[in-house]
Amino acid sequence: MLPRLTIHVKGTTGLVISAAIILAVLIAFPAYRVFFIISVGIGLIVAGILYLRNKYRPISEKDVENKRPLGLD
Repeated sequence: MLPRLTIHVKGTTGLVISAAIILAVLIAFPAYRVFFIISVGIGLIVAGILYLRNKYRPISEKDVENKRPLGLD
């Protein structure tokens, strides 16, 4: 059995590495670009809807039914 290889990356370094991997995949596989654009578009639409919903109709204390689900005081 092969030993497990783990790389510990945190914070900004991880974000830069993941962005580089996505960019490399977008360049290497042209068909992936369509799916990437569609998924980013769906994500932006959902984020916009959630932003507007929370801006104009924020959650109040009366909207939350069970404030202590575990019964802890």
